[in-house]
Amino acid sequence: MRHIAIIGSGPAGYYTAEACQKTFGDDVRVDIIDRMPVPFGLIRSGVAPDHQAIKGVSRRYEAVALTDNVRFVGHVSVGQDISIAELGELYDAVVLATGAPADRPLGVPGDDLPGVIGSAAFVGWYNGHPDFAGLAPPLDGPGAVVVGHGNVALDVARILAKTGAEFDGSDIVSHALQGLGRHRIDTVTLLGRRGPHQIAMTPKELGELGDLTRATAVVDTADLPPLAEDATLDPGQRKAVAHLRAFAAHPGDKPIRVVFDFFAMPVAVEGDGKVERVIVERTALDKDGHAHGTGETYAIPAGLVVSCIGYRTPPIPGVPYDEALGRFANVDGRIAPGLYAVGWARRGPTGTIGTNRPDGFRIAEQIAADLPGDSGKQGRPALDALLAARKVDVVTFRDWQRIEAAEIAAARDGAPREKFVGVEEMMAARDGV
Repeated sequence: MRHIAIIGSGPAGYYTAEACQKTFGDDVRVDIIDRMPVPFGLIRSGVAPDHQAIKGVSRRYEAVALTDNVRFVGHVSVGQDISIAELGELYDAVVLATGAPADRPLGVPGDDLPGVIGSAAFVGWYNGHPDFAGLAPPLDGPGAVVVGHGNVALDVARILAKTGAEFDGSDIVSHALQGLGRHRIDTVTLLGRRGPHQIAMTPKELGELGDLTRATAVVDTADLPPLAEDATLDPGQRKAVAHLRAFAAHPGDKPIRVVFDFFAMPVAVEGDGKVERVIVERTALDKDGHAHGTGETYAIPAGLVVSCIGYRTPPIPGVPYDEALGRFANVDGRIAPGLYAVGWARRGPTGTIGTNRPDGFRIAEQIAADLPGDSGKQGRPALDALLAARKVDVVTFRDWQRIEAAEIAAARDGAPREKFVGVEEMMAARDGV
C-alpha cells in the first residue's frame, strides 16, 4: 500500500489524487490536507462568482473525494498543526499543491498606501475567502485603476462595472454585493505595459465587457496595430483583438467607462494618507517585444488600485524555495526524496485549471517510479492519531457537505449559495449550530 499526502485541495490537488487512483488502483490511500474547512481552493475563492459554469468542475473533484481511497482532511494547517518533516515520516510521498495565493507586490513608490490592493485579496473579498472577508476596499470613486491585461484584471473590471441585477445566479457574497451596489466609481482604467497584440485575455472573457448594462469598454484606435498584422496571431488571440477593434469602432455612451490604457505602466501611487492618483509612464516596445519607459508621464485619478500582475506560492518552513520564481524549488516536480510539487506550486502561476490535470498525472508517474514497493509507512491512521493528540478539529468531506447544505439553504433568491466567510461560521454549520 502506498500512502500519499497532498497539501492543498484545489484543482492541482484533486487532479493529482485522481491520477494516483488511476496509477495505483486500490493500492493507494490519499489524504488531501487543507488549512480551510472547505475544499476546492481556487474554484471556490478564485474563479469569478459570475462564472458558475467554470465552478462546475468541482463536481468532478467531489466524485474523487467520495471514493474509498481518497480523503479530505480540512482545517489542518501544515507548518502549524503538523510539519512537512512529520508528514514525510508518515507518508510515502508528500505532494505540495498549495497553488500561488499570494500577490506579487506592485513594486512602485506608494504601493503601501491604503487603497492599493492585490488581486488575490480583492478577488478573495468578493468571493468570501475568510482571509479577505473584512477587506472593505474603497469604492467611493470616482476612478479605479486595475494594473494588468490578463483575465484576472478583466474579472476585477467586470465585477466593478456590473449592476446588482447582473449578479443574479452568481455566488458573490452579500458583503461584496452590498459594497459594490453603493460604489461611485465611474471609470475603471486597465493599465498594460504592452499593446493589444500582447494581451493575455481570452476572447470569451473579453467579449463579456461588450454586454454590460451600465458600462462600456473604451479602446483608442491609435493604440491598435494595422489590421493586416492580426494575421500573425494565433486564432484565440485574433478573436480577442477583434473584440478590442469592435470596442474602438463602436464607443458606447454608458455611465461607467472601462478604459484600456495600452503602452502604460505605473511608476508611483500618490495621495495624502490614501490612494488619490496613479502616476503612469508611457512605454514603447523594442524589437524583441519588451516594454521600456519613454519618460512621458501623466496622472490618473483613482481611489482604488488593484494590482493584477501575478502571484507567488507562500514558502513553507523546511521546503526549498525559489525566490526569483516565487514557487518551490523543484526539478520536474521533484523537490527532495519523497517530496513533490504540482500545479502552480511547481511551475508558477501559469496555465488554466485544466492544465493541472496532466501535471497531476506526471507527478503520479514520478511517484510510481520512485516508490516501487510498500515502504511500511502508516499514513492515514498515524496522521489521525497525531492530530487527535494535538486536539486538531479535523473537517471531513462529509462535514463539508453539511457546510455546503447550510450555505445552499441560506442563499438569497436566484443565488446557488451564500458562502460562510468565517472559519468559525463554517465550523458551526458543520456542527449544526
